[in-house]
Parts: sequence; C-alpha cells; structure tokens
Amino acid sequence: MIGGVQNIGRITELRQRILFTFAMLAVYRLGTYIVTPGIDASVIRSFFEQMAGTVFGLFSLFSGGALEQLSIFSLGIMPYISASIIFQLLTLVVPHLEALKKEGELGRKKLNQYTRYATIGLSMFQSSLIAMALERGQFGEGAVLEPGWNFRLMCMITLTSGTAFIMWLGEQITERGIGNGISLVIFAGIIISIPSALGQLFQLVRTDQFTLLGTLFLFAFSILVVGLVVVVERGQRRIPIQHARRVVGRRVMQGGMSYFPLRVNTAGVIPAIFASSLLMFPLTIGQFTEVPAVQTFITDYLNPASIVYQVVYIGLIIFFCYFYTAIMIDPSDVAENIKKSGAYIPGIRPGKKTAEYIDRILTRVTLVGAVYMSLVCVLPTLLALRFDVPFYFGGTALLIVVGVGLDTIAQIEAHLVSRQYEGFVRGARIRGRLGR
Repeated sequence: MIGGVQNIGRITELRQRILFTFAMLAVYRLGTYIVTPGIDASVIRSFFEQMAGTVFGLFSLFSGGALEQLSIFSLGIMPYISASIIFQLLTLVVPHLEALKKEGELGRKKLNQYTRYATIGLSMFQSSLIAMALERGQFGEGAVLEPGWNFRLMCMITLTSGTAFIMWLGEQITERGIGNGISLVIFAGIIISIPSALGQLFQLVRTDQFTLLGTLFLFAFSILVVGLVVVVERGQRRIPIQHARRVVGRRVMQGGMSYFPLRVNTAGVIPAIFASSLLMFPLTIGQFTEVPAVQTFITDYLNPASIVYQVVYIGLIIFFCYFYTAIMIDPSDVAENIKKSGAYIPGIRPGKKTAEYIDRILTRVTLVGAVYMSLVCVLPTLLALRFDVPFYFGGTALLIVVGVGLDTIAQIEAHLVSRQYEGFVRGARIRGRLGR
C-alpha cells in the first residue's frame, strides 16, 4: 500500500476524486459554524456543556459538534441513517419493498428515493420538536431571540434544508469522490474533535493532573485497540462453495471452487449506536424530571459508572448484533441462491441442510463479533473510570473511524490496481502491434 500511495498523485482521476472529497468535506465543516437564524449560540453551548453523557452528547457526536451551537447542520445525517434503517426493517414485513429489494439496481434506486423522502419527513418532525423545545426554554432561557411561528417555520426550513444538503453532499462524494460519502461525513465530524481532546490531555499532563506514564499507557492501549479493530473488521469466515460443470451452448464451463464470505462483524457499528441511544434516553429524562424516585433510580442503576449499566449495555449490543445480522443475511435465501446456481457446499446437502449449516456458522461468527464489539465499547469507559480521565474517543466513535478508514483505503487500492491493470493491458496491445 505504501508504494501505491506514492502513485496516487500520478493518477489524474484518483487525484481529482480525492481533492473533490476534501473540498466537499470542507464545505460540510464550514456549514457547522453557521448558526441557525434567531438563536443565541452561547446559551446553547452552555446547555450542552451540562448534558455530557446523555443522548444529546451522542447526537452532537454524529453532527460533528454542529448541534452544540445549533448550526444549520444541527440534525446532521442522523435522519438519513434512521430512514435507511427503517426501510431495511420494512423490507422484511412489506411485500412491495421486499420485491423492490430483489429487483436489482432499479429496485435499489427506488428504495433510495423512498429513503430520501422519509429523511425529509423525519427532519421536519425533529426540527419542529427542536423549535418548540427552544421556545420553552428547555435548551436554556433566552436561547430564542424572537419566539413565534416565524421562528418555528424558519427553524424547521433551515434544519431540514441542512440535512437535505448533507445528504446530497454525501451522494456527490460517493459518485464523484472516493469512499462512502455518508460515512465520510460522520468520519469527519468525529475526527475533528481529536486535536482538541489531545490538547486537553497534554494540558492535564503539563499541570500534573495526569502522569506522563499514564499518558504513554493510554496511547499504547489505544494503538492496541485500533489494531484489534482492524484485524477483526477485516476478518472473515469463508464457506467453500463447489460449482458443478455446466454446458452453455457449445461451450463446457468447468466447475471450480469459490467462497461465500461471512464477516466477523456483519452488523457494523449499528448495534453500538442502538444500545447507546436506548441507554442514554433515561439519562436524558433524568436531566429534565424533578421526581426524586426517578432520579435516584437513574443515578443508582443507569449511571455509566455502575455495573448494572455496563451489563445491560453489553446485553443490548449482543442482542442488536444478532438482530441486525439476521436482517442483513438470510441463510434460507443464500442456500436457495446457491442451489439455483448449480453449486453446493462440499459435504452438505443442498436446500434445508445448507441453510441450517450457514445459520449455524453465522450464529457462531456473530457471537465472536458481538463479544468483540462489547469489549471495544466498554473498555474505554472502564479505562476512563479507572484513571479518572475523560476518554474523548469512545468505542462507538473508534469503530466508525476505523471502519470508514478501511473502506476508503480499500477503494483507493482498487483504483490503483485497476489503473495498473489498464496499463498492463495497454502495454500488451502495443507490444502485439509492434510484433506484427
């Protein structure tokens, strides 16, 4: 890969794609500093300083800090992600959507169109709730300069337009840039906070609030965790598939061996996001309620420092890993497709036995992925509590950053390999002409 990186600048198309990606991400970051009209940003910032560890902190993470000052990109890309997940779930229960999913490229475009419409609807709904909460003073007194319907409509239109623009920006990066645009938008919002977090850590070391040995241990531990994430994210369990010999017209197609890969972490980062969201909602309710019993229960049992919280968190991650994997991969469909292609798994009967075999392997692989994700998400919190230092880069953010980084590098390598192959073919043609 190091040798390939040196050739990036020599390939015009790849260089243009990378520059285009950086330009679009710069536009996104610029928009996070444009405050929504009619808002006192200082009041919003002071409110979010008091809401660390709640669901607002999670939303702020995925908005790249835009929510902390209620910029035009405050909703971020979360409405689009929510709409995508909703439609993935609906394909299991709505026959029309399931049929579209099986139609190939045309059906995928139709589902993407429905997802965009749902994103706009969710954005309008969420922005209306934010506007009403601002007027009621739930984000701090004096946050709205001139309350009324004019402000509500302006807030709804502004925030919804911001989300629609981010969605368009991500699609442009995917088509004309490098990597997955939506993932890179989230990636940019997370890594932008790393320099300030490192600066605060060095400030603690300089003022003797944290030891130099502890800092070195943190960096070593971070490198170890990142290495673990890279190894597991690239890990696969490959199921061998034997293809029988086929006759196509007058040609005899020889059978061969291929593999059906099952990723160790098929569900990606979705389980961690779902689990964090569910557990942060009670903490957020505790910030607004004045009932002593509710506050006591949340403090004793749903505090991130408590054992109960960590056990429930791990249980939710494991549950969502199996749940989302079941949505992504249906062993019966895989077995049916293998059977239709005239292939089979060596030693396994086609049909039901093949589906049971794939399901058994998928269950074991998913368990490994669920345990891995639980460790990555829980260890940073335990480490922060043990050393009494705020851990600025949690497990969910780490999974997103490493996963997106690996996908982007893979796409860059694919462009480099394709260019080398085209150069090889062009050279072979030239040599053939000269030989004549």
